[in-house]
Amino acid sequence: MKNLGYYNGEIGLIEDMRIPVSDRVCWFGDGVYDAAMCANYTIFALDEHIDRFYKSAEAIRIKVPISKKELNNLLCSLVKKLDSPQQLVYWQVTRASSAERTHAFDADQKANLWITLRKDSIDDIYKKLKLITVEDTRYFHCNIKTLNLLPNVLAMQKAKEAGCDEAVFCRGRQVTECSHSNIHILKNKQFKTAPTDNLILPGVARAHLIKNCRALGIPVIEQPFTIDEMMNADEIIISNCGLFCAGVSHINNCQAGSKDKETLLALQDMSIKEFYAATGINKAAAQLNKE
Repeated sequence: MKNLGYYNGEIGLIEDMRIPVSDRVCWFGDGVYDAAMCANYTIFALDEHIDRFYKSAEAIRIKVPISKKELNNLLCSLVKKLDSPQQLVYWQVTRASSAERTHAFDADQKANLWITLRKDSIDDIYKKLKLITVEDTRYFHCNIKTLNLLPNVLAMQKAKEAGCDEAVFCRGRQVTECSHSNIHILKNKQFKTAPTDNLILPGVARAHLIKNCRALGIPVIEQPFTIDEMMNADEIIISNCGLFCAGVSHINNCQAGSKDKETLLALQDMSIKEFYAATGINKAAAQLNKE
């Protein structure tokens, strides 16, 4: 198959899937999701993504209709149905369909499980990115990977129209995260990242970056940082499931970072080697498949 869609046991091409209008996601965006990259038909950091998925579902009182082990087995079996060994694996759970549009819900009803798979590969983490800053107008549940992403969509569109790769959310002068990434800084050989409170998503790639920093002897500071600190940082780093550790060259059309290339490169090399080792694929084969 060139791609795959799954909804409550039904399988087909994504463009052929049919979803009931009564699914509460259509009315309220009532659900949570997660996603991971797959190479060599092996899903990277799957257990970590599944754990976060269940925590998000629990936070909004949705009962995932299958166990963690069952979801793991299901995803691992579905990736083998695609023609390409490199994929983006996406899954979400939405609150049970309701006959009427009503805000209150029945917490005991069986939820809906969605899965989509499509050919994709990790991005070039060595390419420098351009960013813009935008005011963070989201609510105070950013630690939940909810489907309510309208502020993220508008921020990313603003970045695209400005010729940039990502939008940095700021609450006043405090940097939180990006429209679909975590953001970190390097200063004086120290790695600083916002704490995993309710203002940011606890990124799986972020957790791996922290682990890699400690393996390389780079001190890690988990505390908020400001726009000024970001602009004066030696390096600014973006991380998400498809872009493990990317540096930044410009923010709001001003040059930024690019002052500690050695430390950044060490983190990037460790990140990509970890991915290739975990999925059993080498860099040359990955590039060939991507082309």
